[in-house]
Amino acid sequence: METFPAETTSFIGRDQELAALDRVLTRHRLVTLTGVGGVGKSRLAARAARRAAPRFADGARLVALSPLREPSLLGHVVFEELGLVDQSTRPPEELIAEWLATRNLLLVLDTCEHLVGACARLATRLLDAGPGLRILATSREPLGAAGEWLMEVDPLPVAADAAAEPAGGDAVSLFADRAAAAVDGFRLGRAERESAVTVCRRLDGIPLAIELAAAQLAELTVRELGERLRHRFDTLVVPDAPGGPAPSRHRTLRTTIGWSHELCAPLERLLWARLSVFADGFDLAGARAVAAGGPLSAEAVPALLDKLVAKSLVRPDPVPGGAEPTRYRLLDTVREYGAQWLRELGEEAAVRRAHLERYRELAAQGDREWLTDRQPVWGARITAEHANIRAALDFALREGRRHIALEMTGSLWFFWFACGFAREGRHYLERALADGPEPGPEYAKALWSCGIVAMAQGSLDVALRHSAEFRVLAATSADPTADVAADYLTGTILTQQGDHEQAIAVLDSAAPQTRRGAYEAACFLNRISRAFSRIYVGDFDEGRALAHGVCVELAARGDCWGRAFGDYVQALAAFGLGHWSEAAGHARASLRGKAGLHDTLGVALAADVLAAATVADGQDEAGARLLGAAQRVWLGFGRPQMGNPQLVAVRADAERRSRQALGEAAYTKAYEEGLHDEAVDGIVYSTGT
Repeated sequence: METFPAETTSFIGRDQELAALDRVLTRHRLVTLTGVGGVGKSRLAARAARRAAPRFADGARLVALSPLREPSLLGHVVFEELGLVDQSTRPPEELIAEWLATRNLLLVLDTCEHLVGACARLATRLLDAGPGLRILATSREPLGAAGEWLMEVDPLPVAADAAAEPAGGDAVSLFADRAAAAVDGFRLGRAERESAVTVCRRLDGIPLAIELAAAQLAELTVRELGERLRHRFDTLVVPDAPGGPAPSRHRTLRTTIGWSHELCAPLERLLWARLSVFADGFDLAGARAVAAGGPLSAEAVPALLDKLVAKSLVRPDPVPGGAEPTRYRLLDTVREYGAQWLRELGEEAAVRRAHLERYRELAAQGDREWLTDRQPVWGARITAEHANIRAALDFALREGRRHIALEMTGSLWFFWFACGFAREGRHYLERALADGPEPGPEYAKALWSCGIVAMAQGSLDVALRHSAEFRVLAATSADPTADVAADYLTGTILTQQGDHEQAIAVLDSAAPQTRRGAYEAACFLNRISRAFSRIYVGDFDEGRALAHGVCVELAARGDCWGRAFGDYVQALAAFGLGHWSEAAGHARASLRGKAGLHDTLGVALAADVLAAATVADGQDEAGARLLGAAQRVWLGFGRPQMGNPQLVAVRADAERRSRQALGEAAYTKAYEEGLHDEAVDGIVYSTGT
C-alpha cells in the first residue's frame, strides 16, 4: 500500500537525481537525502518512493516526522503510520521489527534532523530485523547510522549561459510555474527571462526561495523583483545563526524568508509568528482561536491568512471531497522563522497557552458529542489534530499544568480507546497520573480512562489497580454515572480473566437505565459487557436481547461506534444459536460502523465472525474470499486473533470446512482474491454489501 499525499505544487526537473536515487536504492538499504532546508528533499523522496514502490511486494510507506518533537514517541508514530494494531504493552519498536521481518517494503522517514539519534537507532534496529526492508530518509544532516549512504540534494540548476540555454534551466522553469500560479495569465517572455535567470541565480536555485520570490510577482515585475532582491542581499543579509557562519545556501534561504517577512504587513507578520505554534496543520477555527489577541482580531484572521497563502508562506491542504474545512500548514523553514520571531516578540509562552486551551476545549467537546451523530466527524477531526494534541499535552506536562493534562487525557478516552490509539493514550495518561492523586473530577476521569486503556491492552493487573482506586473515588462522587463506570471497568476485567459468574454479578449491579454525567458512555459499555458475559456462559438469547436493546438506543442518538459493538455481540449470539444468515447480517453492520472510525481491531474481529458464518451457511467460495480479506486486516497486528485460543479455533474451523468443501485449488484461488484486495473493500465485495 502506498501512502503518499498528492503533490500540491509542480515537480520541476530532478530527472537525473531521480534516476540516480533509483539506482542507489537497489544497492543500499539505508539512504539519506541531505541538503539545506527548502532544497526539495521531501518532494524528491516522495517522488522516488512512488517510482520505486512497484518493485517492493509490500509497496512504500511514508512517515512524516516534522510534527513530532518528542523523540521517545518516534516508535509510536511509525507504528501508527504503518497502520499496525496491537493492544499489548510490548514496545512499539519491537512490534514494528517483528512485522517487518517478513516484509519487502520501502520506508520513507521524512524530516529527521531534529530526531537524528532516535532515527538512527530505529533504522538500525528495523534493518537488522527486516532483510527485505529499505529505508529512505531525509535530513539536513546525516543520521550517522552504520551502512548509511548519503546523497546530497543540490539546488535546481540555473543556466550559466542564457544564449546556450534559452529556457534558463530548471530553476527558471520552476520560477515561471510558480509565477503563473501567483498571477493569472503570467507568461515568462523573452524580455523577462534574463531577469528571471538573475533572480534564480541570486537565490542559488533553492526551490523554496524561488517559490517565495515568485509569489511577490502579484505586486512587482520580474525586473523589479530582481532589483529588490539585489538590494536585499547586498545590504540586509540575515545574521548567521549561533555557532558560526552558515553556508551560503543556508544564508540565502534565511535571507529570502526574511525578505518575505519584511514585505508582509505588520498584522501578517504577527499571524505568521503565532501560527508557528501549530505542530502540524490547522483549520481556520484553530487559527482564530490561537492567533487572535491584542491588535489581531479574530475577524481579521481569515483575510490575513489568505494573504499569507497568496505569498506562499502558508500552504492550503484541501480535504478530499470537501466534507471538512480546508486545513493549512507552514513548511518547516517558514515555521522555524515564525517561531524565532515569536520568541523575539516575547509572546511564545502566551500563544502556546492559547494553543493548549484550544485543544483542551476541543477534547472536551469531542467527549461531550461522542455518542451522537457527530461521532464520525469527531473521529476524523481528532485524528487530523493528532500532532497538535501531542504538542499541547507535551507543553502542559512540561510546564507543570498537570490539571489540564489530566482533563485532556481523560476527555480523550474515546480517541485512545475507540480509535486505535491505546498505546499512545496510556503513555500520556500514565505521565499525567504519575504524581499521584489530585482532588477533583479530572484525576478520576483520567484514572478511569487509563484503566480501560490498560484493560484493552491486556494489562489486567494494572487495570485492576486503577479499577480499585477509581471505585473508591466513585463512591464519594456526585456524578451519577461514576458508579456505573466503576462496575463496567471491574466487570469487564473479570470477564477477561474468565471469572464470568462474578463478572455478571458486578455488571448486573449497575443501574440499567442511561444516566447523564461524565461517564455516560459507560452506561452503554456496561450493558454491552453484560451481553458479552452472557455469550461466554452460553446464554445466547439473553445476550442477543441485551445487545439489541443497546443498539436501538444508540441508533436513536446517531452513534455508530457503540452500536457496532452491539452488532458484534448479536453476531456472536446468532452464530452460537446456529442462525448463520442473521450472524452474517450483524457482522456486516458491525464492519460498517468500525471501518468508518478506523477501528481496525473491531474490523478484524467482525470479519472473522462474518467469514465463519458465511462458511457455516454453505457459501464456501464467498467464505474463502472473506477469510483472505480478514487475514489481510489481521496482518497489521502483532498477534493474529490477539492470540485468543477461542478466536483462533473458530477461524481454523472455518478454514478447514471451506478448504474441504472447495478443494485445495479452488480454496486457494478464492482466499488469494480476498487477501490481495484492500481490507475493507475486499470484505464488502465478498459479502455483496
